[in-house]
Amino acid sequence: MPLSSTSALPPLRLAVVGHVEWVEFLAVDQLPIPGGIGHALRTLQEPAGGGAVAAVQMARLQRQPVQFFTALGRDSVGEACVKRLEDLGLEVHVAWREAPTRRGVSLVDGEGDRAITVIGERLTPSLDDNLPWETLGEFDGLFVTAADEPLFKACRSAAVLAATPRVRLPVLQEARVSLDALIGSGLDPGERVEPEQLNPAPHTLIRTEGAAGGLSLPGGRYDPAPLPGRLVESYGCGDCFAAGVVTGLAARWSLANAIDLGAQCGAACATRFGPYE
Repeated sequence: MPLSSTSALPPLRLAVVGHVEWVEFLAVDQLPIPGGIGHALRTLQEPAGGGAVAAVQMARLQRQPVQFFTALGRDSVGEACVKRLEDLGLEVHVAWREAPTRRGVSLVDGEGDRAITVIGERLTPSLDDNLPWETLGEFDGLFVTAADEPLFKACRSAAVLAATPRVRLPVLQEARVSLDALIGSGLDPGERVEPEQLNPAPHTLIRTEGAAGGLSLPGGRYDPAPLPGRLVESYGCGDCFAAGVVTGLAARWSLANAIDLGAQCGAACATRFGPYE
């Protein structure tokens, strides 16, 4: 199912509840080594992080605005995040914090190998924030990357609810929410969640494995999509994959077709410098 077939998607109301990091992307001649001096060959700054990347991918699939609920520091970086995300097709709802907006640096070498450093604490939206949470039940699909436990429970009012393990295991366990899909990296031990750790267990558990495809329970192994161009870097590939899966599930596509759409979104992201190029 090529990405061009997304014209078959019905009109959907989609949303993301999650986090943002202002990231400086550097294409370098070598990844850092002790005592070494590297050179940046290309630079780019974008509001990124799992929540922002997934929301922008959903907006591109739908060719219409996606609602994005987040928390940002009341600073120039936070203001720049909102402006850029609105330009990328999001309707942004911000809980402003008296704390710095989280930043990050992502380095990639000529082989596509990557290293990321984040600076500051992740800012998480809360049900106590004065945002239009009453609209959560109106969404056909909702993806969560960061929330407190009461907000995560409130998100269950959406028709299709998916999340990443980066929401953090204690929140997932305490909320006791029935997830339509839990989507995370099978290569990152920090995102490893077993079905028996959650009650109720998610209807679908998807573990991505980059160029090796991944595993869906139920469904079994799935293959990666071919890259539509030269490999540049992997930043944001997993978040774009999740966005495609949630969009497909919200459209009531089969799990296999939703995963196929997600795999194509992830493959396309791998050919870009930064998540939106």
